[in-house]
Amino acid sequence: MANAIRALAMDAVQKANSGHPGMPMGMADIAVALWAGHYRHNPANPKWANRDRFVLSNGHGSMLQYALLHLTGYDLSMEDLKQFRQLHSKTPGHPEVDVTPGVETTTGPLGQGLTNAVGMALAEKLLATEFNKPGLAVVDHHTYAFVGDGCLMEGISHEACSLAGALRLSKLIVLYDDNGISIDGKVEGWFRDDTPKRFEAYGWNVIPAVDGHSVEAVSAAIAKAKAADKPTLICCKSIIGKGSPNLAGTDKVHGAALGDAEIAAVREAVNWPHEPFHVPADVYAAWDAKPAGAKLESAWNDLFAAYAKQYPELSAELQRRIAGRLPDGFAKTVQDYIAACVDKKETIATRKASQNAIQAYAQVLPEFLGGSADLTASNLTNWKESVAVRAEQWGNHINYGVREFGMSAIMNGIALHGGYLPFGATFLTFSDYSRNALRMAALMKLRSIFVFTHDSIGLGEDGPTHQSVEHVSSLRLIPHLDNWRPCDTVESAVAWQQAIERKDGPSTLIFSRQNLPFQPRSAAQIADIRRGGYILRDAPGAKAILIATGSEIELATKAADALAAEGIAVRVVSMPSTDVFDRQDAAYKAGVLQHGLPRVAIEAGVTSFWYKYVGLEGAVVGIDTFGESAPAGELFKHFGFTTDNVVTKVKLVLA
Repeated sequence: MANAIRALAMDAVQKANSGHPGMPMGMADIAVALWAGHYRHNPANPKWANRDRFVLSNGHGSMLQYALLHLTGYDLSMEDLKQFRQLHSKTPGHPEVDVTPGVETTTGPLGQGLTNAVGMALAEKLLATEFNKPGLAVVDHHTYAFVGDGCLMEGISHEACSLAGALRLSKLIVLYDDNGISIDGKVEGWFRDDTPKRFEAYGWNVIPAVDGHSVEAVSAAIAKAKAADKPTLICCKSIIGKGSPNLAGTDKVHGAALGDAEIAAVREAVNWPHEPFHVPADVYAAWDAKPAGAKLESAWNDLFAAYAKQYPELSAELQRRIAGRLPDGFAKTVQDYIAACVDKKETIATRKASQNAIQAYAQVLPEFLGGSADLTASNLTNWKESVAVRAEQWGNHINYGVREFGMSAIMNGIALHGGYLPFGATFLTFSDYSRNALRMAALMKLRSIFVFTHDSIGLGEDGPTHQSVEHVSSLRLIPHLDNWRPCDTVESAVAWQQAIERKDGPSTLIFSRQNLPFQPRSAAQIADIRRGGYILRDAPGAKAILIATGSEIELATKAADALAAEGIAVRVVSMPSTDVFDRQDAAYKAGVLQHGLPRVAIEAGVTSFWYKYVGLEGAVVGIDTFGESAPAGELFKHFGFTTDNVVTKVKLVLA
């Protein structure tokens, strides 16, 4: 069974002349121990709700997972394996969720798969605590992750595994491929951590020095791990490229095809006389997981039927949340809350407007799972009824600690698992720490919501290390990520609504520290906020257009008033989400940004992004340097965010 994996891996990499055969060959026995002895899944239904989750964090060894999926009976044919790493194939270079059936998360950036697994295990624990009843454990599955040295060298592994230990995620089992080799060679020159002691210090159960080429030894370790009351790391000592007579145990087998001669030598060494991409019938029969998987799911269906009979409301709620459907009352809640915002006309910081929206929406969204990277009192992501997640108690608000990257990738794991709608927060400047997890959320089209507060030099006295300048624009460069920077309570409410309702990708919600005034609008204008950009204030015979976001909307309206007093009519366009606005039809966009009118954009950030809207003949009021330490009001004046400066810019583009 293990040699089938080795053969398929080396053959696929050889055919593609690209890939990583060493890890699949080295972890083949570990894979047999898990997938043939412990892994609960149904190849006929990769989305079965109570399946175990498997994460290949060392995703460069993707042929290991593809071989397992093919051999156990998933909809992944031998022809698909032959198309490894080819255009539009179901077997891309690194595993991708929703491309290959049975792949739970997109991996490749090392350490993030492990962190996704922490999120999955956390979601399972919280759902089980929330929904299970005595004798009716309808949420009851493990999360398994394969990791390599690279995953453990990445700093995110510390963030995630430290939190996993603190929360005692006992159904998380990580199998470490301790082969001592990375791309540059033997890792002992740069990685000498005592890994077992490191994980013991996190509060993990550690099983050291397991023979990674003994199926029996690995299987026994997994059985022991399943009985533990905390997460488990199984340290499997292995040989990269196991079976290769001349390359095993070296970096030469890590990331390159073996070559025809060495592949022939492997076949002889492991007694695999079959031609490339051929698996004997008896090996297929040994691997076939479809009959067992059908029985597992059928038994669970019977259990869930009994659960539904005894707890009909809970069962309906669990099914709704696993399916990702919003509750029937959500639309009415949003409508009522926006109406209340209009009535109150509050001048408050949008971070507070955000918290008010969370408070209102949480009443009908039990799937809300909030959090903050040690900034709850500043980010304001908790609500009155929220309960802190702890090892010994269920909760719906996570104190992630100072772990921005870990938080973001854990959120992605929660979103992948299903059952919760995760959101987490930090200061916008520290989105840099989270950036690759944001990119992965966008790549995977996940329902993760990233809340970023303290969004500009408006942060004030903390100075340039904390003041965002380039961050909003840089986030807009990530494909499929919707970024919202609202200007008041109403736009904040709509931004939250759009992020919650979006099912095909993540959103960032970017809020101010300082108070921002309420902007009056008609019902039609409120309806257009969801389009990402709309006419906030118009004037007959407008000569120019002011485009602004967030805190700079106030400046745009004041400049419009000053210009009007001089007989110059201008239109004010609020554009809280350029990403969403860009997806509108051409007629709508032309109606908002009327052709032929000069444009001036205003945003407390870098200027280059805005020229796509104002053109080279337009102007931008922005900031292309780092900030300073001073009160916010002084900083805005110092950097030219004044009515007089905007008026001057408008006159220049009209000249």
